[in-house]
Amino acid sequence: MRPAARRPVLAPRPKLTSRAAILAIVLCAVALTLAYPVRDYIANRRQIDQLEAQNAQIAAQVKHLKVLQRALASPARIEQEARDDLHMCFPAQTCYEVIYAGKPHGQAGSERAGAPWYSRLWQSVAEADATPSR
Repeated sequence: MRPAARRPVLAPRPKLTSRAAILAIVLCAVALTLAYPVRDYIANRRQIDQLEAQNAQIAAQVKHLKVLQRALASPARIEQEARDDLHMCFPAQTCYEVIYAGKPHGQAGSERAGAPWYSRLWQSVAEADATPSR
């Protein structure tokens, strides 16, 4: 018998072939090409979400203002506001306004009220200077 034929020993295959390198370059090019539009898409979605939240907030505010407008448009409310704020009354009525005094008469603050600002300033400096320090 003849000895078994030996197979020729092949050189080990390189781990990075030219096909793999081209595939890696193509994948990187595709990733770089898509990176900018995807970033813009994400930014636009974020802006749309913010605008929708702002729109909902404004819609709630409009709803509240419409309710307030209906409440203020009633004749009874208009009459009450006229009486309170404008001090109006009907022709057949006698209206009174009570004026409360802020300070009792004879206090030092009432006599200084009519003085010009510079004399009040100088008087406050003199009073501060006259107070004993601790």
